[in-house]
Amino acid sequence: MRQRVVITGMGGICGLGTSAPAIWNEMRAGRSAIGQITSPQLHDLKVKVGCEIKTLPDHGIDRKQTVSMDRFSLLATIAAREAMQQSGLVSNEATTYRMGTVVGVGVCGWEAIEESYRAILIEGKNRAGIFTVPKVMPSAASGHVSMNLGLRGPVFGVTSACSSSNHAITSAVDQIRLGRADVMVAGGTDAPLVWGILKGWEALRVLAPDTCRPFSADRQGLSLGEGAGMAVLETYEHAMARGATILAEIAGAGLSADASDIVAPTIDGPTAAMRACLADAGFNPEDVDYLNAHGTGTKANDQIETAAIKRVFGDHAYKLSMSSTKSMHAHCLGASGALEMIACVNAIREGIVPPTANFREPDPDCDLDVTPNVARERKVRTAISNGFAFGGTNAVLAFKAV
Repeated sequence: MRQRVVITGMGGICGLGTSAPAIWNEMRAGRSAIGQITSPQLHDLKVKVGCEIKTLPDHGIDRKQTVSMDRFSLLATIAAREAMQQSGLVSNEATTYRMGTVVGVGVCGWEAIEESYRAILIEGKNRAGIFTVPKVMPSAASGHVSMNLGLRGPVFGVTSACSSSNHAITSAVDQIRLGRADVMVAGGTDAPLVWGILKGWEALRVLAPDTCRPFSADRQGLSLGEGAGMAVLETYEHAMARGATILAEIAGAGLSADASDIVAPTIDGPTAAMRACLADAGFNPEDVDYLNAHGTGTKANDQIETAAIKRVFGDHAYKLSMSSTKSMHAHCLGASGALEMIACVNAIREGIVPPTANFREPDPDCDLDVTPNVARERKVRTAISNGFAFGGTNAVLAFKAV
């Protein structure tokens, strides 16, 4: 019998709030934080809409560490500290080599990259900042979480675009089940609200001019956001032995690849990932109560995801509750799956399905129950979270009550 892996702490930060409880409160209320981006450095943008963190909390991280951090690493560390505090765990000499972290990231340290370009090309300086290289590494966030919390077990980064969080959490579960760690801190982070990244997304012509309206017939694209979400994972036995409060169990994971196109999704890849997740969790389709959709708000993605859900769940697709919380926290790329984990776990704990905000018009091609605009009370025993990414890399997680 394989080990059960449970969640005993969660942390989060995004435009909705600077803690996991604050984020969930806004999700439950159906409040969208997507709006005009205020940063003065973001000039010459056709679309200046996103979901930014207006003010960072008083995080207590030593300046000696923050000077070598890009924003995406700082957000991950803030969320990880919150998750560890909730879990009640502290690394010490006896446990430090049995505790690790995996952090997913989509676009890594572009804030530092742009600072270097600006210094050299505009300000005429003859060198980049001394910490540029360690700031921009995709694995920097996991390194900083490790250093800040004293985690000396398995520590590495994962990058698979918009599926990065789900891949990171899956990898962390594997480390525990392989016996390499007793505790893993896992999730994702991204800070893409920088000029070069936004100009790149503009070129793809998928950014919404107003806001993100997943599954709504009048949707016009996605909105980008920044944020991080982290969870403390440990075996059920480890959590029970120390008297921890268990928030939920990670029941299973399913991974697949489209092997088709770098940006255009297929139905087959998401279908395979969802089916693999159900099989890994030991769920029948009718066992699933809530599905947190990838739900980006683009025409093609929402239609294809709906079709894939119907293929996997059959008639039950019309009975389960769905929503896309990206309508509220936007698409935070490598952080999205971790923020959506917060939604799934709290839906299970409170029996409340968070809504799809900004919904206006039903779409006949997206005709499932997307919980439009208003949260709904429902007993949620199980939930799954979809993550589908550029490159056709798909990762789906299943959660259940304990």
